[in-house]
Amino acid sequence: MIPLSALFLFYSYKYNACRSYYKAFYSVPHLPYRPDPADWLEPLRPLGYALLLDSSDNTKSKPQPAPTSSASRFDIITAAPELVTVVDGETIVVYDHNNKTSSHSTHTIFETLNQQLQTLEDQNFSHLPFAGGLAGFWGYELNHLLEPGRIPPRKQNQPDMVVGLYLWAVITDHHKKTTELFFHPSMEEEKKQQILTLLSEYKGGRENEQPAFSLDSAFQPAITRERYHDSFNRIQEWIGSGDCYQVNLTQKFSASYSGDPWQAYKKLRTITPTPFSAYLDFPQLKILSHSPERLLLSENRQIETKPIKGTRPRGETPVQDKAFANELLTSTKDRAENLMIVDLLRNDLGRNCTPGSIRVPTLFGLESYANVHHMVSTITGELADNRSNIDLLRDAFPGGSVTGAPKIRAMEIIRELEPDARSVYCGAIGYISCNGRMDTNIPIRTLVADGKEISCWGGGAIVADSECESEYEESVTKVRNLIRGLEEFFSESE
Repeated sequence: MIPLSALFLFYSYKYNACRSYYKAFYSVPHLPYRPDPADWLEPLRPLGYALLLDSSDNTKSKPQPAPTSSASRFDIITAAPELVTVVDGETIVVYDHNNKTSSHSTHTIFETLNQQLQTLEDQNFSHLPFAGGLAGFWGYELNHLLEPGRIPPRKQNQPDMVVGLYLWAVITDHHKKTTELFFHPSMEEEKKQQILTLLSEYKGGRENEQPAFSLDSAFQPAITRERYHDSFNRIQEWIGSGDCYQVNLTQKFSASYSGDPWQAYKKLRTITPTPFSAYLDFPQLKILSHSPERLLLSENRQIETKPIKGTRPRGETPVQDKAFANELLTSTKDRAENLMIVDLLRNDLGRNCTPGSIRVPTLFGLESYANVHHMVSTITGELADNRSNIDLLRDAFPGGSVTGAPKIRAMEIIRELEPDARSVYCGAIGYISCNGRMDTNIPIRTLVADGKEISCWGGGAIVADSECESEYEESVTKVRNLIRGLEEFFSESE
């Protein structure tokens, strides 16, 4: 017979073990709800590789109503990843953020990331959008690794990809008005306590410790109008010969700056609120994304992509604004552009979705933002049983709405005509969670700051009946809010 004292000790141990396990997850399950994500990101930035995936749902002083959808629901904030994978040209380096060591990966990009994700056990936190996993950016120039031999690599001063493996997050649900602090069970206790301390002791004011952001020059285009016209004409020749049907042609705008870009992001999110915004505070670069476009959502193996093709400016009066929207919706040219990309993305999703599951529930829909109207379609599908979210991202990257059709040929033309790397622009920003959820944007309306220069890109689809001047003006219109906002509030003369 087991002595009562031994039974008492056994059950005391089991109780305390369960209690400790419970506390590890739920000691601070809910933080005070705050509509502004800056309140939570500020104290966490010193941890390194901090990022905010920002729905902009509760931005005050919205100049124009943003669309209401499930996209404008969650803010996700995290920092201090366990691992950081950096792609620079042909090199893939994995950094151990905790131990300050690094190693070169001999696998492909997506094989490397898949191996990291597989180390995390899903704890069935299905109510959370992110329960530990991968987050960061995949730059457009990764396409040379996905299509070796066809897309030449491009030299640039910024990495092609930076993705961290994160085990925790501050998650705000703007529909339920709640904020939760999640820790994956594999996370070290010491690190949890460090994060808890930072969040509990923060009283505000850290932003004042950083040098004020200012523009040291006005934004300038990287190419002349004449060069844009030459590129446009060459694309028309290729289209006329049947070599391609649509090519997304972009141009870069840059200015010199000093100070902390986080201050610029906070101001811009009040000027141009969009549901797939993001701020990535990485040592290699800072990313200020105000994107309205979803690349891929995967939830319970249900897939959605929402390509944008077709743009008009917002009107200065309600009558003019409605007229611009109607003009877009009835434009034969814009509907043709949109349909080409819908067809391309149906094919991209079909590579990893269950046969027969691809649907187009919305064709030629309208979404209106602070400075533009967009024509947006929605394509859905069901992820096949033997496919993963990483497979899906790999085979849909980069998004067809920012390349053209046929996709690979369009990317070859882009590589030949555009003199500057697209960097983060037109790649992807987002997360792949171990609970099976993935959400990524296409970083259009996105600024990249490298410590000296801050840049953004604007572009549009060139098709057979495009007019050069209107396409050029559209490329400027798409980034005008960002450029004007920074120049108005942060110019050196102010």
